[in-house]
Amino acid sequence: MAYYAQLVLNGVIAGSIYALFAVGLTLVYGVFRFINFAHGELIAWGAYLVLLFALPPISLPLYLALIPAIAGTVLIGVAQDRFVYRHLLQGHRITLLIASIGVSYFLRNTLRLIWGSDLMTYGIRPVRGIQFAGLSITPTQLLMAGTAVLFLVILFVLLTRTLLGKSLRAVADNMELAAVMGVPMQRVRVTVWVLAALFAGVGGFLLALDTNLEPAMGMTNMIKSFAAVLLGGAGNVWGALLGGLFIGMAENIGVAFFSPGYKDFISFALIFLLLILRPQGIFGVLTGMR
Repeated sequence: MAYYAQLVLNGVIAGSIYALFAVGLTLVYGVFRFINFAHGELIAWGAYLVLLFALPPISLPLYLALIPAIAGTVLIGVAQDRFVYRHLLQGHRITLLIASIGVSYFLRNTLRLIWGSDLMTYGIRPVRGIQFAGLSITPTQLLMAGTAVLFLVILFVLLTRTLLGKSLRAVADNMELAAVMGVPMQRVRVTVWVLAALFAGVGGFLLALDTNLEPAMGMTNMIKSFAAVLLGGAGNVWGALLGGLFIGMAENIGVAFFSPGYKDFISFALIFLLLILRPQGIFGVLTGMR
């Protein structure tokens, strides 16, 4: 029983990071109605930019390197919109989809050009996990889960307790009506991209703390984020949060029955089943942030 409880705990920790990725992805979909496939590369750039500022000649501590790294990731996210997507929003959605795939390839191969394709780490020494109730959790995992919860709580407060958050929800429900009613569309647009890049960059850093850095890490986690978005209902922020947690638990519990090499297969299988059986997601919400 303790073995399965440990798998659930590991799944919740991993799922909290996937939730950060999925929430950022669904924020963009909720307002602009397209899936940004370059969102995964923001995850990877967030992790690699921390490495850039943590290594010589800059050599900042990781917690300080995170600040300029996230600023750089947000800049990349806003630049995607400013120089690519903004000019295509009035066209067909398939054009946006193809453009986002192109941006994804560009950003991923830029990572390879700068850092190469080899696995890299932050060089954190492994430490013994904290034992409680027969379970084990490392300080890094505590940091991952705590930071993810903090950012999700901040998002909840932003969306439900501030005028800007209400504007975001209004635009997600009906962009044209929101514009007529005087909602500041430019501010909403920038806020959406800043939040999406912020959540992706922070999540990428947290994930890299516990694993490795590689240029393809963005695409792998983009697939998991997409599965979480589909699971919760496209455009539903809180559904994406729960979807991320579900994906994390499904992956880790699946280890008890399948080889760990099949962990990524679970996300693909869920995407396949959801598109066939329930394309509107478990919560049945196709539009709106709720």
